Amino acid sequence: MEEIINKVANSALEVFDLEDYYPKGMRVQIDISQWLLEGFLLKEKDFREHLKNHDWAQYQDQYVAINCSTDAIIPAWALILVAVQLAPYAKKVVNGTIEDLDGSLYEEILSKLDFSEYKNKPVIVKGCSKKPVPMRAYILATSYLQPFARSIMYGEACSAVPLYKESKK
Repeated sequence: MEEIINKVANSALEVFDLEDYYPKGMRVQIDISQWLLEGFLLKEKDFREHLKNHDWAQYQDQYVAINCSTDAIIPAWALILVAVQLAPYAKKVVNGTIEDLDGSLYEEILSKLDFSEYKNKPVIVKGCSKKPVPMRAYILATSYLQPFARSIMYGEACSAVPLYKESKK
């Protein structure tokens, strides 16, 4: 019987796994429609009173996304006011969904990485993850890798989809 050789392990293929950079910490979404009259109408005095009485300390060291789940027209100052209340407690505050929040976290993290270690190497951006890595992070990682990598694939080594190959000079 022939010995089974793991060609992937013996190859020069580099795996870039976004899960390795997933920031630890609790994520929470605040829906401001709870502080609107019938979920749609912002009455400034009542809105400010709700914010004043809300327990902001519960968001200590958490990542927070602020949004409105209804079709209410919200003035910009209302979302900013919520962010101001969160500032002493939250690690990070964004306008949007949890996915928007994760995308923003990845933007910060990926912008600080040194991608030059992938120079002239074939890279696979690992596709399957147990953590909620947003599509935005995959696109951003690929754009950071492209100036360095010889080639970029997406997925798993056994079934990778080619995305980019450096042109012959």
